[in-house]
Amino acid sequence: MKRRLPPWVKNTAMELIGSIFVAIGVYNFAVAAEFPMTGFSGIAIIFFRLWNVPIGLSTVLLNIPVVIFSYRLLGRGFFLRSVRCTVISSVVIDYLAPLLPLYSGSRMLAAVCTGAFAGVGYALIYMQNSSTGGSDFIIMSVKALRPHLSVGNIAFVSDTLIVITGGILFQDMDGIIYGIIISFLMSSVVDKIMYGSNAGKLSLTVTEHPREVIDAIDRSCARGATVLKAEGGYQGDKKGVVMCACNNKQMYEMQKAVKAADPDSFLVILESNEVHGEGFSPLIVGEKAQEPIR
Repeated sequence: MKRRLPPWVKNTAMELIGSIFVAIGVYNFAVAAEFPMTGFSGIAIIFFRLWNVPIGLSTVLLNIPVVIFSYRLLGRGFFLRSVRCTVISSVVIDYLAPLLPLYSGSRMLAAVCTGAFAGVGYALIYMQNSSTGGSDFIIMSVKALRPHLSVGNIAFVSDTLIVITGGILFQDMDGIIYGIIISFLMSSVVDKIMYGSNAGKLSLTVTEHPREVIDAIDRSCARGATVLKAEGGYQGDKKGVVMCACNNKQMYEMQKAVKAADPDSFLVILESNEVHGEGFSPLIVGEKAQEPIR
């Protein structure tokens, strides 16, 4: 019988891989191009450029007061995983990344590579229900204290302040623009990796002929469908709502088939970030759920 590795081994390995990607993006591209970065990495880069303080060391020192403040708010499990990942990423960025060549070409290409590498790295780390500490601790702590504020708004304010500060300190207005580009690319890459791999389309077809619509969907793209009973809001007549999930390539053919089967149908197409089940990637649930953020 094949013995399975403990979950923490896989999590640590993925955090290490993610930290390598983050380190390459931050040190080998962002530092070399002198970009003002977001989060604690941005503050650490400011210290590095002003006083030559190692980026990993600055990150650890900056995290100490934040960790003490946010321990009770974020929960023990998330806290311990984040501390482990913070140490790993700090060691990687100070000792491994300097062994790799620094990019010295176009600043725009450096910004693209920074966003791509760091985005991949952060996505791998977030998928382990972990973080690199720093501004993640601050964002989640503020969210815990002020639940009415969105995480996106908190992160945007924090990132913008750090990017603008770095740009002003080094009198680099272009750097501010590059920093905003990097932030956008990182968030896009993170979303694509974490949610885009199982993305698809969801169609809702309001029709008086649900059986004909279902048959048309089956013939066009071999997808199953679910009929929801509905009632017209104006006349109160009985209708069916045919719900069907499919991938992006199949939606066009399905749309034509539905309209051919019932020209009077009302069709709504929605984006689906995650689709699991028969015909799609299975939903994999671990043996034991990790402790959520409180």
